[in-house]
Amino acid sequence: MAKNKVTPKAKTPTPAVPAGVGFYFDKFAASHQDQSNKIIHIVFIPLLLFSLVGLFWALPFPHIKFLGAYNQDFNWSSFFLAFLVYYYIRLSPVLAYPMLLIMLIMFYIITKMDEWQKAGGIAIWMVVGVIFLISAVALYAGYKKEGKKLSFEYRYKNLLIAPLFLLGLVLKRLKIKY
Repeated sequence: MAKNKVTPKAKTPTPAVPAGVGFYFDKFAASHQDQSNKIIHIVFIPLLLFSLVGLFWALPFPHIKFLGAYNQDFNWSSFFLAFLVYYYIRLSPVLAYPMLLIMLIMFYIITKMDEWQKAGGIAIWMVVGVIFLISAVALYAGYKKEGKKLSFEYRYKNLLIAPLFLLGLVLKRLKIKY
């Protein structure tokens, strides 16, 4: 009876492990080479982020008894902000803090829109919903123009990375290392 020899499998190279924000920025920059797509992203990524903050703000938040008087200070947008800041701090604290400031400015604008809505103005979800749709269509057109297909994983990570990438470009121009 012949013995079956088992040959050891050749080791496959391990994929690049995300080492930090630079890894994601390189991936993002590689898939955004077209000049018009870059301009689209500079304009519509902040608008998309703003619209997401507004849409989460507009979602009904349950009344939680133990929060008491602070119940009005919490909404789904608060949790979205907390998630983003945590994610950004893990990638780059230097970029996370200015991003937190930008997000707080967005919160301020949304609170003013909320006051306007309560005074009889247009509902927040309508305004930010239109902004979201316009931004999503423009960004989709930019991706189509670029012609590069992103993997499923990076397509959605790009939504998280894009605002940080734009902030990174600003800090780079100001010669601030992150």
